[in-house]
Amino acid sequence: MTTARATVAGPFGPLGIVAGGDGLRALLLPPTATATATVTSAWTGAADDPDHPVLRMAARQLGEYFARRRRAFTVALAPAGTPFQLAVWTALRAIPFGETISYRELAARAGRPEAIRAAGAANAANPLAIVIPCHRVIGSDGSLTGYAGGLAAKRALLALEGARAGTPRRQQRRPDLRLPGDGVTQPVAQLAQG
Repeated sequence: MTTARATVAGPFGPLGIVAGGDGLRALLLPPTATATATVTSAWTGAADDPDHPVLRMAARQLGEYFARRRRAFTVALAPAGTPFQLAVWTALRAIPFGETISYRELAARAGRPEAIRAAGAANAANPLAIVIPCHRVIGSDGSLTGYAGGLAAKRALLALEGARAGTPRRQQRRPDLRLPGDGVTQPVAQLAQG
């Protein structure tokens, strides 16, 4: 299956997005030097096609997110990963907008509470940063930890969502503050299977 790529504007530099017929496969954050090998190879193996329907939808939804008009992404996703990575990425998608959790909690939500480091590694291997919100995971002491786009980008994304570094928290959301894109999303594992 052929893949397509496009570049979209982001608040901290251009973002590269890659899609196939099955959905969005990768998002590259600046600086791309920190991108995983999987994300980098997805970009180099794709053809320029900003009119690809998945890329158009992803670009629109990213723009809405950065303009604070979207809280969740509904574009079809097709990340490639191990069963545990897919479980972690599904757990990441379940973290509500404006909330943060610790790596320990991420491991528990992925079904392996003892696998904190493995959950951290799966978080770092996320090929769809922002869309699969790995920026919402912080240290158990509330500190910001690594992020492919750099800590300044992580801090900016959390600020955009109204979250703050500090103690991981679950914030009560007012139902009257719903934005387009809120709602139930399919688990990543289901999306990857078909």
